[in-house]
Amino acid sequence: MRLTTKGRYAVTAMLDLALHEGKGPISLADISERQGISLSYLEQLFAKLRRNELVRSVRGPGGGYQLNRTQEAINVAEVIDAVNESVDATGCSGVGDCQGGETCLTHHLWCDLSAQIHNFLSGISLADLVARKDVRQVADRQDRRQLDNIIMSASVQSAAEKATA
Repeated sequence: MRLTTKGRYAVTAMLDLALHEGKGPISLADISERQGISLSYLEQLFAKLRRNELVRSVRGPGGGYQLNRTQEAINVAEVIDAVNESVDATGCSGVGDCQGGETCLTHHLWCDLSAQIHNFLSGISLADLVARKDVRQVADRQDRRQLDNIIMSASVQSAAEKATA
């Protein structure tokens, strides 16, 4: 049983968006930098998230993405479902051809576990995650690192401009 990278990254990106809500539209480049997820991969994920009306895009200078509903109204299972993923505990991807093309003895147990996991994730909203102290601590560290990188980049650029003047 495992949650794929696609599902993990989608939840991570949506949580990043929720954490930075109120600061205007958030660019995928900023999410990419903070979370270490490739920009092209985020573009694919956000196309699906937009189609499922979990996010909306804002075009133009200062554009980016925003949540399409409140943090309380978006749960983790919806995000995973939106990117066509599932948390599946079966060995047959839920098809039921686990044992030589037929259902194995424990197939229904693993299907029930998968349903329980989905129900558990359905009960966790983005707001629940944003409210967690451990999540906030990680987000604060990521924001500080991003700000440090911006300051360092500006200092290097300023020094280069002075050297060529």
